[in-house]
Amino acid sequence: MKAATSRRVSVVLGLAFLVSALAAGAAEIPLDTEDQKTLYAVGLVMAHRFTTLDLSDAELAALIDGLADGVRGEPSRVAASEYQSKIQGFLRQRLSGLAEREAQAGKEFRDKVSAEPGAVTTDSGLIYFELAAGDGPSPVATDSVLIHYHGKLRDGTVFDSSRRSDEPATFVLAKVVSCFSEGLVRMKVGGKSRFVCPPELAYRDVGSPPKIRPGATIEFEVELLEILPEGTAGTGHGPGDGHDHDH
Repeated sequence: MKAATSRRVSVVLGLAFLVSALAAGAAEIPLDTEDQKTLYAVGLVMAHRFTTLDLSDAELAALIDGLADGVRGEPSRVAASEYQSKIQGFLRQRLSGLAEREAQAGKEFRDKVSAEPGAVTTDSGLIYFELAAGDGPSPVATDSVLIHYHGKLRDGTVFDSSRRSDEPATFVLAKVVSCFSEGLVRMKVGGKSRFVCPPELAYRDVGSPPKIRPGATIEFEVELLEILPEGTAGTGHGPGDGHDHDH
């Protein structure tokens, strides 16, 4: 109950912040107090829900206008009840279109990468590069491993990395995206590799908002440090799922 109440308060405060910005009619409002900074942060958190919709400026203005009217209790310009059934369809259409465009761009990127020296393309579509050979054993799909990794989008943007804290991460291979586990079982302890992953082996048409778009091709550079004893727990989530795996 407390968590639910806290979420409702955060949403209300975030909406109030957006409304006040709209009412001020300014592109930027002061962030002089901690409360203002906190409310701004609430707005950023809320905004993550809309980043995958590719809203134009006019569409964003319509969204904010609806939020403002709702919070202020102004008369609705459309009947919300009539549009409830259209919301899911709108979201599906937007996400599908975004996924298609991202998938096409990703395919063009993978076509170039697959022609690079040392590239090995597996039957599943994973593009694998051995950057440094290891001399230890290879893990199997049920193992837990200790690794360093660096996850990037096709434009080079880093979305996740154990290097941020310079502390390695632990993963159970059965609980990560299939591209990650497929690449790791090809490695030997002490080795370093690069995996380029089509969306079918990563986050498919869903993505992992706000960092990874639907249909995205992603890549990892991985150093396999150790195969851990049976039963070792992982971090509880996979690389690129929106969590930063810093400790």
